[in-house]
Amino acid sequence: MALEYRSTEVFLRPDVRYRSILVSKFINNLMRKGKKSVAEKVFYQAMDLLRSRFADKEPLEIVETAIKNVKPMVEVKSKRVGGATYQVPVEVSRKRQLSLAIRWILSAVKNKKGKPTYQKLADELSDAYKRQGVAITQRENTHKMAEANKAFAHFAW
Repeated sequence: MALEYRSTEVFLRPDVRYRSILVSKFINNLMRKGKKSVAEKVFYQAMDLLRSRFADKEPLEIVETAIKNVKPMVEVKSKRVGGATYQVPVEVSRKRQLSLAIRWILSAVKNKKGKPTYQKLADELSDAYKRQGVAITQRENTHKMAEANKAFAHFAW
């Protein structure tokens, strides 16, 4: 099931362990203050933890499925018409879907307290794989907002 993610970024190379552009993108988003080796260590520890939790599945499959489950199909954008501002539902491009999914997973990880980051990352990825957790809630809220503002869809540009 190895999904291939095409990147428009010229210099993005697949990671060394899984040879995946998706993992590379995830690690780059996880990285803080240019410390890529720290981000890689955290990510690979989380993958090892996922491997021990889901013995029958490959951790890369779990990550791909988790990200696929978190990706939003629609979102709302503000559109000013006359004197009023409307929340207009719009479809999300594939590239933005991926970046939003990764961003939501990592923000859920950052907001949890009391555990090492690799454990929080593994928890959130396994929750997203099971269609639970904070990142899935964020996706559902985004979809509900778009559904509630469907009446303003004719303002889409």
